Amino acid sequence: MGVSPAWRMFRRMNYSAAAVGVLIYAAAAVHAWRVLPGGSAFKADWILAYPGLFFLLALVTPLAAPPIRRRLKAHVWISFRTGFGQSVVSVLAVVLVLVVAAAFIYFDTAGALHGGHFPTPAFSAYATGVGILGAQALMVRRLERDPTLRHAIQGSVWGVPSGTPERRD
Repeated sequence: MGVSPAWRMFRRMNYSAAAVGVLIYAAAAVHAWRVLPGGSAFKADWILAYPGLFFLLALVTPLAAPPIRRRLKAHVWISFRTGFGQSVVSVLAVVLVLVVAAAFIYFDTAGALHGGHFPTPAFSAYATGVGILGAQALMVRRLERDPTLRHAIQGSVWGVPSGTPERRD
């Protein structure tokens, strides 16, 4: 199925946001692993295992629970229809949110080095956010297969059917 350029850009933005979120989490985990005190088993539990459970819960629940799935589907569709993820500004806004969250993890890790608590809440919160980004990216694919939305996805963001020449002023 051919899709409109607007949908292609929106799909790329969702995939990119999820990928950047995973990469930022990986970098934060590597940094924390190197600098935080504790044994390997302790770090594996608190940097990888427990946040991994939050990630999986945030990834699976919106796709498996019908009421939440309907809300996520509506959210993703409204985001597309309003043009989010189809301009440089909106893509940069997503990246900015991810970078701010990464800075929070970094500063939380630095605080743990100076007598603060181990940054598990920051890692768990970020992993939850990455799970939600992953669920949104998977929902984009589900929307592409939805027969009721296929016509709008093949057309432009404003619903111009594919095959109909768009007006250029």
